[in-house]
Amino acid sequence: MATTVGGQLVAMLEAFGVRHVFGIPGVHNLELYRGLARSKIRHVTGRHEQGLGFMADGYARVSGRPGVCFTITGPGLTNITTAMAQAYGDSIPLLVISSENRRAEIGTGRGYLHELIDQRLMASLVSGSAHRVMEPEALGPILREVFAALTRGRPRPAYIDIPRDVLALPAAEVGEMSLAVGGPPLPASADLEEAASRLRQAKVPVLLVGGGAIGAEITRLAEHLGAPVVMTVNARGLMPVDHPLAVPASPSLTAVRALVAAADVVLAIGTEFGQTDYDMYVVADFQKPRQLIRIDIDAAQMTRSVVPDLGLVGDAKEIVAALLSRDLGVAQPSRGQALAAAAAAAAFTGLSAAMQRQVGFLEVIRRVLPTAIMVGDSTQPVYAGNLYYAAALPRSWFNSGTGCGTLGYALPASTGAGLGAPDRPVVCLVGDGGIQFTLGELAVLRDVNAWTAIVVWNNHGYGEIRSSMRAVDIEPEGVDVRPPDFEPLAAAYGYGYCRIDSLETLERALRSFAAKRQVMMIEVVAEAFE
Repeated sequence: MATTVGGQLVAMLEAFGVRHVFGIPGVHNLELYRGLARSKIRHVTGRHEQGLGFMADGYARVSGRPGVCFTITGPGLTNITTAMAQAYGDSIPLLVISSENRRAEIGTGRGYLHELIDQRLMASLVSGSAHRVMEPEALGPILREVFAALTRGRPRPAYIDIPRDVLALPAAEVGEMSLAVGGPPLPASADLEEAASRLRQAKVPVLLVGGGAIGAEITRLAEHLGAPVVMTVNARGLMPVDHPLAVPASPSLTAVRALVAAADVVLAIGTEFGQTDYDMYVVADFQKPRQLIRIDIDAAQMTRSVVPDLGLVGDAKEIVAALLSRDLGVAQPSRGQALAAAAAAAAFTGLSAAMQRQVGFLEVIRRVLPTAIMVGDSTQPVYAGNLYYAAALPRSWFNSGTGCGTLGYALPASTGAGLGAPDRPVVCLVGDGGIQFTLGELAVLRDVNAWTAIVVWNNHGYGEIRSSMRAVDIEPEGVDVRPPDFEPLAAAYGYGYCRIDSLETLERALRSFAAKRQVMMIEVVAEAFE
């Protein structure tokens, strides 16, 4: 048994399967580190708490395990809230553990170092749950409750703060340090039979799948039904790249919306129908299909955005398996192939010429690095890819162009992604403006011996915002942010560097990166692809 609450926390995290913690030590959270160096947990030191949160986010998306952060009282929390908000918007299991001032100091307004009016309240606004450990006996129950929510329900960030004096107290008995297994129960058998009946009778079925469908047998279900599969941003890769039923295009696009509108039954799996997927450019609200069956782990989703004709609440993996075990009619794997191909082709044709070139840019990366994880910021090729891009594998295409939509995400999230899958290359897609939000995190890639290509889309400022201003007849102002000189910047950290202005030079750079298995900065002359 650990001797202090802080030491016991580390022991419990290790027992719960945590293998990485992203943190920055400070005087107020020293006790969080008691025993950490002797544990099996690897500590990764960030350069800013926002970067910590993005690292943990990327780690969680790739590994499927909660990303855990240690922060300090006050500014540690305020700095990480942006990352928590992004994780909240994308349903990512993130756990932030922070120190707090001593119990007698909380809320006094006496000007103690790092004092906030209400630290836990602030965290609660960007998390699914926020807790405070006020005595040693509370640590075990709170941590078990938090991990159950992170691993068995809809993933949301969770927050725990522990006052400094409590962290240093002798630990209390916590009993068996293990987690309960199992997820939510299946829907009623009658509802599953009704869903199977509707799918069996469908003549033109379509599947809409989101990030919540990862792990479910989507390909098998689609092939049995002969249903085209429309994948949202966080679902890309759930169907093989060249599968004839795959539609790797956004339901924001006219051609994809037409496909869904023509369906007589639509099965939506693990998607919240959020605007960043279903109405990316705020053209018109996504219209409810003629007959909608919806699978979601969050019961509240059944009354949000698009209300289904039949809702099935529970784990997507289990519900899809239950449907496949029922009578879905005779398998018709080729039925929807022509519809899927036509929708995908029309969706690509509907993109601007610049976006088509940028999709080609992404496809070169996928061809040269077929197992790569592509982590993006809010930048032009990422926007193009969110509209149309076929990822090779699940958990291989994600970015901050969805949900909260923050800048500065890609660089630190790439670090976390690489730690979640150390045998796979990572490609960080970031703009010259966005990278400056978290530029300090460049150093962490060196700390962890990363295999990451930092692809900097250099359009000399906030190019997407510049174009948006011109589109509404606003004279651009504040968007011409001068970037650093990236070649000596890369050299300062010992990273390789190259500058590319064509698909041929991109391919050569990527092949060199693949061979060396080190960090490389690839500066893209954006004008060549715009």
